[in-house]
Amino acid sequence: MMIRYASYFIAALLPLLLFRWFAPASVGEIDFWLLWLLAMVLVSLPVVYAEIALAYRSVDAPLAGMQKLTREADASPIWRSFGWLAALVSIVIAALVISGASTGILAALTALDSAPALPSFAMAAGLMVIAVLLSLVGVAPLPIGLGLMVAGLLLAAVNGLPNIDFAMTEVSLGEWARAVALALVSVGAGTGLYWFGQSLASKQSVTAVGVDNHNAQKPARSRLAAEPRATKLVLPIWILQLLVGMMALFVSGMALPPIAQLLYWVGVLFVASYLLHYSTQQLAHKFGLVVSLVITLVVALALVIVIPATWLVGILVIISSIAVLLLSIFAGWQMKISHLRKSLNFGSEGFYNLWRVAIRLVVPLALILALLGWVLQWLS
Repeated sequence: MMIRYASYFIAALLPLLLFRWFAPASVGEIDFWLLWLLAMVLVSLPVVYAEIALAYRSVDAPLAGMQKLTREADASPIWRSFGWLAALVSIVIAALVISGASTGILAALTALDSAPALPSFAMAAGLMVIAVLLSLVGVAPLPIGLGLMVAGLLLAAVNGLPNIDFAMTEVSLGEWARAVALALVSVGAGTGLYWFGQSLASKQSVTAVGVDNHNAQKPARSRLAAEPRATKLVLPIWILQLLVGMMALFVSGMALPPIAQLLYWVGVLFVASYLLHYSTQQLAHKFGLVVSLVITLVVALALVIVIPATWLVGILVIISSIAVLLLSIFAGWQMKISHLRKSLNFGSEGFYNLWRVAIRLVVPLALILALLGWVLQWLS
């Protein structure tokens, strides 16, 4: 049952996890939030549709699924790099939030006069080891993490929400870059997390049907009517992220008292463990579980110990943008039209055509402009 709702837990958690890394500088800029909403519609929504369509078509996790799909489409193996990048993105997100958790927990313990004599990077390394061990549990930490994070935010909200002065500012390419990055990472577009969640749910469903085989006698018309529609999964995920994102807008800059900080950051630790579980499962397709667990731990430790959190934000933006670009071009230009049309199973041909234009043209152009905006912002 928990596997079935993993995608919805992730949809609710990612904005809470990542808004504070991208939003505070622009929290009162009305134009920025309008750009974010535009990016959610033009970039994130088509990409999530693409992920779910490829999940339905491959009936496997991203790394293994891309191998099937590239062979089916007679496409270059270079497109399989999406699976590797998606696994790396999840590790980078885990490293970023655990780096923040180490700082937040130390600050909370200092305020409570209970801080250990540890540098921040040592605390981050210890938390990362705990997260990797928790990753062995699988999906179970997600509801625990969500509960702890929401409890921490509610406890902080008792003291009142921060006053935000909303105003229109000048629109720039850098602002568009931040809006697109926020839309991508808070939605999880290009991470393969929804693809992975759907593959787990599909395997669980196949196993259940295989036990009692009650569908074997169904007529062909009933089986056709039972074919999944991507919209039934994508729209609830996207709407949930939109609503949680709006809530995260008000709490991203909120100061948390010590106890609330501890609750929130321990919850973050539980959520990070699922991200590491996902990356380990992807790598296990090639290296086996034990080797993949070691690789994930080594890469994650290197990220939290060596690289500052501000640099991790930049790395996350670049890798996730490249991953989404690969996914959009593969889904829009390499996959056979008939295969994707059947996987998406839209009720109208017009909706399919709109999605196809978006994934082939709008998404790549928006991403290229966003990357250009980031480069100009970093150079300045």
